[in-house]
Amino acid sequence: MHAASTIVAHPRTARPCTAAYARLAEVFPALRVEQGAPRSGGDWVTVADLVRDPAALRRLIAVEEARGPAEYGQPLRPDVAASFALHRYAWPVCLLFSLPWFLERRVPRLPVDAVSMNRPAGMLTAEPVTFACLPDDPAAGLPHARVVPDEAALRRELLAAVAEHLEPLLAVFRPQLRRGPRTLWGMATDELVEGLWYLGSLLGEEERAAAELTELLPGTTPPFAGRAGFRPLDQGPGQEPIRTRTRVSCCLFYTVRPAEACFSCPRTCDVRRDRSTLN
Repeated sequence: MHAASTIVAHPRTARPCTAAYARLAEVFPALRVEQGAPRSGGDWVTVADLVRDPAALRRLIAVEEARGPAEYGQPLRPDVAASFALHRYAWPVCLLFSLPWFLERRVPRLPVDAVSMNRPAGMLTAEPVTFACLPDDPAAGLPHARVVPDEAALRRELLAAVAEHLEPLLAVFRPQLRRGPRTLWGMATDELVEGLWYLGSLLGEEERAAAELTELLPGTTPPFAGRAGFRPLDQGPGQEPIRTRTRVSCCLFYTVRPAEACFSCPRTCDVRRDRSTLN
């Protein structure tokens, strides 16, 4: 069994993922998660709205279109704006699932009706309907706990929970991105991997995060396409050895900054840049 970071929370007084989300806010203050019912109004958007209301999806993509001239000095192609919008949603939302798994060995189930987001404030709400955990978890006796026998089963729970949440979102984004299902699930793979990889580095546990992601996504876990695929690079920007990977999908950043390839671009992996550039 992998050693998860020690987080103490009384299982009958705290929601199951509270401690993990608190750690997220400590190491990455740009993103905060509140466990509770979805919010709407103002800058809040429920994920269910994005899935069911085409106007809400258009408004989300329009925010990216408006950022193009201001941030990159040029308008964005429609598919690029949609790709950036999907990334800015999926990267933090994947952490709702992966960080509790990494820190507490708990996997929340969060269908689209259970999450809302406020992009300007850097906030998400999440209300798990159930959560999976291991038999020795102090929270295993809670009514909404689903006890699974071992780490392999918990990994399957994580992939199933992320897929359940992302599948309807990828379906409504697909016409905007003009990409096929395999490419979209490749994007989902990248968001799941790179979000936890980045947070692992902030927590001082990059090596464990990379090892566990490698075990989680070996390349044979449909609908996710591709694998974590970490590898050592002998010389980074400062001539030091670093860990890198090649993305399964292209984030299209090259369309706005052709001279600045992503550190894990499938086109070229020679240049490393901050993983949070698009966040």
